[in-house]
Amino acid sequence: MDKANPYHIGIIMDGNGRWAEERGLSRSRGHRAGANTLKKLCQHVVDLEIPYLSVFAFSTENFKRAKTEVQYLMNLFVELFKKELDFLIEDGVKVVFSGKREPLPPRVLKAMDEIVQKTSSNTKCVFNVCLNYGGKSEIVDMTKNVVQKVQNGELSLEDIDEEVIDANLYQPLPPIDLVIRTSGELRISNFMLWQSAYAEFYFPKKYFPDFGPEDLDIAIEEFRKRNRRFGGVKK
Repeated sequence: MDKANPYHIGIIMDGNGRWAEERGLSRSRGHRAGANTLKKLCQHVVDLEIPYLSVFAFSTENFKRAKTEVQYLMNLFVELFKKELDFLIEDGVKVVFSGKREPLPPRVLKAMDEIVQKTSSNTKCVFNVCLNYGGKSEIVDMTKNVVQKVQNGELSLEDIDEEVIDANLYQPLPPIDLVIRTSGELRISNFMLWQSAYAEFYFPKKYFPDFGPEDLDIAIEEFRKRNRRFGGVKK
């Protein structure tokens, strides 16, 4: 019997800037190319009927980059959420965001809130965008939420289990089955640490703009070959 496709895929979209620099282009052109690739991959995930897709769009640390690059990315996010991802609304995809709202610009927050509202009743697939996100920060914020509930009498220490932690993360998402990081870097860079505890990892050498639907198919086929034991032993 064929193994099932991953239920939840996470993609660390790495290499946009290097893709552009190696072609003598500005880093902004690389981010634009990456946005086009993301759109194709989203459509392909919907076609494959994979229920959950999370992507690492912008980390909390990315604010350390040059102001011009950060400004370009913020404008690109607004454009994507307002125009380029309209097909998600029609295809039944629900868009959610993981990350901190501060210090994102008001125009970005407005565009985020609008696409969340427009897709809130969709049920075919959940597209989780990690924007101004850090895995450690998520765990810290989750801990504060849980402690506050204990102090308010809403929870007792005995109530705290993995389900409580899941419910107090930025989004109540299932565990990630497959994490893909493009560009050949062999690390996950603070991406969804809790959710990736038992994920399979796949590190293609292609930069993200070159990672198309056919490459995603190869990654999924590799995932299907893996023997996932979750700490046990399979005969």
